[in-house]
Amino acid sequence: MSILRSRISTLPRPSSRLASPRQLLHSSVARPTTPTAPVRSSPSLPPLPGTKLPFYKRRPIIFACLVSPVIITASLGVVVAGLLAYDASTYQDKLVDRVAPHPLALNPKRGGPKNLKIADVLVDDNDRVVDAAEGKQKLVIVGGGWGAVGVLKHLDPNAWHVTVVSPENYFLFHPLLPSATVGTVEVRSLVEPLRKIIARVSGHFIQARAVDLDMSNRYLEVDSGPDSENFYIPYDRIIIACGSVNSTRGVPGLEHCFQLKTVADAQAIRRRVMDNLEKAALPSTEEAERKRLLSFVVCGGGPTGVEFAAELYDMVNEDVLDYMPKILRDQISVHIIQSRDHILNTYSQKISEYAEQKFARNDIDTILNARVKEVRDGSVVYTHKDENGKTVEETLESGFTLWSTGIAMNPFSEKIASLLPNQYHKHALEVDSHLRVIGAPLGTVYALGDCATVETRLVDHLLEMVDRCDQNKDGVIDDREFEMMMKIVDRKFPTAQIHVDQIRDVFQQYANGKNELDLNQLADLFLDISKNMTALPATAQVANQQGVYLGKKFTKLATSGHDTAMQNFVYDDPDDLLFKPFKYTHMGSLAYIGNSAVFDIENWSFAGGLVAMYLWRSVYWSEQVSMRTRCLLMLDWVKRGVFGRDLSRF
Repeated sequence: MSILRSRISTLPRPSSRLASPRQLLHSSVARPTTPTAPVRSSPSLPPLPGTKLPFYKRRPIIFACLVSPVIITASLGVVVAGLLAYDASTYQDKLVDRVAPHPLALNPKRGGPKNLKIADVLVDDNDRVVDAAEGKQKLVIVGGGWGAVGVLKHLDPNAWHVTVVSPENYFLFHPLLPSATVGTVEVRSLVEPLRKIIARVSGHFIQARAVDLDMSNRYLEVDSGPDSENFYIPYDRIIIACGSVNSTRGVPGLEHCFQLKTVADAQAIRRRVMDNLEKAALPSTEEAERKRLLSFVVCGGGPTGVEFAAELYDMVNEDVLDYMPKILRDQISVHIIQSRDHILNTYSQKISEYAEQKFARNDIDTILNARVKEVRDGSVVYTHKDENGKTVEETLESGFTLWSTGIAMNPFSEKIASLLPNQYHKHALEVDSHLRVIGAPLGTVYALGDCATVETRLVDHLLEMVDRCDQNKDGVIDDREFEMMMKIVDRKFPTAQIHVDQIRDVFQQYANGKNELDLNQLADLFLDISKNMTALPATAQVANQQGVYLGKKFTKLATSGHDTAMQNFVYDDPDDLLFKPFKYTHMGSLAYIGNSAVFDIENWSFAGGLVAMYLWRSVYWSEQVSMRTRCLLMLDWVKRGVFGRDLSRF
């Protein structure tokens, strides 16, 4: 009986309130084995009548639309607050103790053949830097283009005492310069201060123009302006990367032309284009004068000329047509005069034909196989051959003429060439496969970029090769010695493109059934190989690869005893002992042709519309030298798409 009472007492007492159907349902599905576990409702059960779901469950789309602006605004607020906080941190007074410059920096000694001041210590050298640089050799870089930047970005910061000499204190991204002439991008987005780039190697910058070189005393003479005296900069190694100038080709009247190589050129072209458009829109302008003002002539069908013509056409159709009189669009004419049978003749034929067809659809006149005879104020005279082969002279009215037909030697490069006996090239300094200027003291003067060209005359090294490879000294070269010779040629002249598996065939071809080659046969062989060697193109891609090569090479030379090897005659070519020769790898060519682009990469060519244009932009965007210019360039492209090009003239 007591047991029964105890069991009854453990049963739950009935509540004074009646249980709801929901409570009864929960109690019926509760698990009897775990009475202390919390009771959960089944998620598959529908809501009971009278209950109300939250708003975000009943109207998820409307809720998302209402909440999204709040989240976006809050996120932007956080970003703006972070930017303001960072901006506020940049405004600060940096207290710098009084820096005592080195005595020689303010009062340099005089010397050299012209008794000029010698900048042994620079003004921005303090005592700490001088002490740290005492064991470093002095590397001077003349120029601030692609080659110089390539060296600076790949040079060991602790290896050399670096000084950069350039008339401009900025690096210019030349491939996009045609876009700056019509406002697609701004010039400021294409330049990067050289001092920021030089800071990576704790180097020094001197804004001056190199005018002469004393190779015996290792002095570089520079001119800093008309009101300053020339002075010397001493060096242990010097890299000449001063670029080139436009070639005149003996054509008279080029003072009436515009060129496109500098920031000033792009700004002058932009002002002239807008001046012509505004003058043509005046009601007082005569019909004939309006047509002349709206005639744009490009002399040269290379990438620069083609891209400028494409950019000009895009501006006319996308901006001028919307904001200026429509008659301007009807009377504007763009002409390209090309001396070859195709524009973009360095590209594949497929690319050239695609560009010509694109320009034909856009009413851009391409005049092929023609040569400019004279440029006048308001017209261009050119010659071409008619169907009968007779030379015919034509005159083309022009309100704007762009000259873009090849390059010529920079005045400083021309001065260096005049000092050396073995410089025969008319357009650039000849260098060997290690980019050393031929004829200069070995391992002291280097050149790269547009101002340099790698030698291709193998026959000049014939006797040297025979003396090295003729092991039995019989005056002829057998097959074993020839194989050794071809390996040396392949290393010293990478552009010869001699394959090891073809050496035996080449030997048999010139041996005429014999097992040896004499000097005459070797001379014929070397001449034939030289004919197949082509000079590297004067492009930013070549200059950048050469700069990267020299940056890595000079890092190695600084720690590998280059001078010791030369003094002890360890090897007749210390550079070749310590580092491999330069070998160019072609990464392809590309060009913009008006809301489309063309690519020529090895044996593969690609041309297309907007997809190709965006790919072209992405390539140039990735090639920028800093994140600053990448951001500015991206903003310029977005600004053009949203607001159009800036048609103001200032």
